[in-house]
Amino acid sequence: MRRFSQRNSLVTLNEINVTPLLDLAFVLLIIFIITTPALEPGISMKLPVGGDARTRPDTNNEANVNGLAEGRYTFARTGTRVLSERELETELVKAYRQNPNLVLVLRVEGSAPSQVLVSLLDIAGRNGLTRYRIGTQLPKRR
Repeated sequence: MRRFSQRNSLVTLNEINVTPLLDLAFVLLIIFIITTPALEPGISMKLPVGGDARTRPDTNNEANVNGLAEGRYTFARTGTRVLSERELETELVKAYRQNPNLVLVLRVEGSAPSQVLVSLLDIAGRNGLTRYRIGTQLPKRR
């Protein structure tokens, strides 16, 4: 005759399955990673507002200087001729001597490195041209 033992049914389980616990921990971690940046306030910035074109000062004293992508420049008073940095500097000095109220409008092509704008500002500063504004859009070359 076969004996049924009660011993096997009373054995305690001394292993815990931690897989569901780890799944829950990873899900909570991912939720916190995603929601934390949304809880932080953004950076408050005061963006400049462009003025109305009709309220700009007299445009007779303005001269357009355009910085091109290849490190060359055009100056409105020389027509569409492309100038090197040294040629541009002599043309700017000549125009400034003719009109001490000269205001430079500096524009740079979108594909030009930022060094082109820095060079334009450096040329203006070296020669006493302290009146300038940075234009927003470079006219298309023909």
